Amino acid sequence: MERKVYTGKNVMASGPYSHAVDSGEYIFFSGQTAKNALNQEVGESITEQTRMCFKNLAAVMREAQVAFDNVVKVNVYLTGMKHFEEMNAVYQEVFQDPYPARTCVAVLELPLGADVEIECIVKKPAQG
Repeated sequence: MERKVYTGKNVMASGPYSHAVDSGEYIFFSGQTAKNALNQEVGESITEQTRMCFKNLAAVMREAQVAFDNVVKVNVYLTGMKHFEEMNAVYQEVFQDPYPARTCVAVLELPLGADVEIECIVKKPAQG
């Protein structure tokens, strides 16, 4: 299978992976942390980190010509559930009801010393 991939401008990969892979009907977006942003200072608060996660995802989505309205599934990884409410406040700035399906879990650590990482799956809009 030949992979069609997308790379966001001003977003770095912190390992050997693609920012997004197009599978035909769906596009799978790799997790983004605030610290994947190139040339941008990011604050340490969960609010600032979550906003930057979404900004990084948006940069990749622009390359794939899709938007947050097309998201059907989101996975959020936090270094502690103490960050849950602060992350949710930003999440509700990005998504409106009806919300995509979502999983949110706490993990011991995230790449690059981040406290939040967000990945998603997008269903491509019908052509026509």
